Amino acid sequence: MTGPRGRRRVVIIGAGFAGFHAAWRLSRLARGAVEIVLVNPTDYFLYLPLLPEVAAGILEPRRVAVPLTAGCPGVRYVPGTVSDIDLAARQVAFLDPEDAHRTLNYDRLVLTVGSVNKLLPIPGIAEHAHGFRSMAEALYLRDHLLRQIELANATDDADERAARCTFVVVGAGYTGTEVAANGQLLTRDAADRCPGVGGRLIRWFLVDVAPRVLPGLDSQLSVTAHRVLAARGMEIRTETTVEEASHQGVRLSGGEFVPTRSLIWCVGVRPDPLIEGLGLPTLKGRLVVDEYLTVPGHPEVHACGDAAAVPDLTRPGEITPMTAQHAQRQGKCVAHNVAASFGRGRRRPYKHRDLGFVVDLGGAQAAANPLGIPLSGVPAKVVTRGYHLLAIPANRVRIASDWLLDAVLSRQMVQLGLIPGAAVRLAATADRSAVPGSADRAAG
Repeated sequence: MTGPRGRRRVVIIGAGFAGFHAAWRLSRLARGAVEIVLVNPTDYFLYLPLLPEVAAGILEPRRVAVPLTAGCPGVRYVPGTVSDIDLAARQVAFLDPEDAHRTLNYDRLVLTVGSVNKLLPIPGIAEHAHGFRSMAEALYLRDHLLRQIELANATDDADERAARCTFVVVGAGYTGTEVAANGQLLTRDAADRCPGVGGRLIRWFLVDVAPRVLPGLDSQLSVTAHRVLAARGMEIRTETTVEEASHQGVRLSGGEFVPTRSLIWCVGVRPDPLIEGLGLPTLKGRLVVDEYLTVPGHPEVHACGDAAAVPDLTRPGEITPMTAQHAQRQGKCVAHNVAASFGRGRRRPYKHRDLGFVVDLGGAQAAANPLGIPLSGVPAKVVTRGYHLLAIPANRVRIASDWLLDAVLSRQMVQLGLIPGAAVRLAATADRSAVPGSADRAAG
């Protein structure tokens, strides 16, 4: 595959927050001057922060999927999963959707491959836990939650009913907290419609080894989230780990056994394994880059997002955390620097200003600190949804319509049955081939 009419080619690998915004910005900065190729397994950019609302049945799945061809006009989308990169030959090898091996040459390479589920060596986790980083996982989780309530309603065994009405989320970070908050409300609504269950039987556990929920965010956000979830009956277990998982339940540190059929794994992520195979210096598994998002010794290679260890110029000696806010900004910055390498503009270092974070707690509840101002309740909810409407590059009217309908109508409690459980177990999704595209962590 060669560039048309002799134009130089920029290949961007991954269409998460970093890759999508890099392609979108570069198409405007260097329109017509270079060929921009975006390689990704799926033909959409997944807006991860709203995925818990898809699992809760508030948003229709396509609302959080932005088509790459429409979202990045002028960018050539190539479906495929990259398997190898030959830095010396400047060539990318990938597998297309029909399992054909193909190659792609480049003049500039932008690595935005994101991250995958982190799998810890805990007995039973890989076989019995489900992650939450893709559309498939969100759709499966919704079906699974409803299925457990329906099965609990159908059984006469009190112990089985209690286990099916118990849900354990491991990881009280941004994703885990939002999944638990929205999932609890969904299961309560579903249980209230089943005469043999009732909302009083629903139990949700939020487990984390950290001393508080949302450990990576401002303490005020943590206090607000803890207060809201505890008031709903969420059983929050901090400074607690999972020691073993089985079909019957999970054993927590301290010896407590929680009977459950639902173990949701939101512990964290690790950089895409593709980075390890490059043979280049890494830091905490992330590819080392300079402040211009360029790989030292390879001026033609750039990297950003979860896959890159980007220096944090606001905190000397540290690297930027894996958040969507950083990935999106770095994507735009790398586009400017790639354009500058072709003589369009000047390079700029990546330096950010923290705008704050928003956490959706379901219903009318949220926690937010825009520009450092702590908010909770309805004001925080307004800020949270306003932020997401501004941040997502498409589907704003459709998303707002779904929110309005959810406020005035009851949810449809039906299973779609589209995703088999084996496809979303942690043993499968911890492998990059099972996680579509670059999926930079959604935290703000």
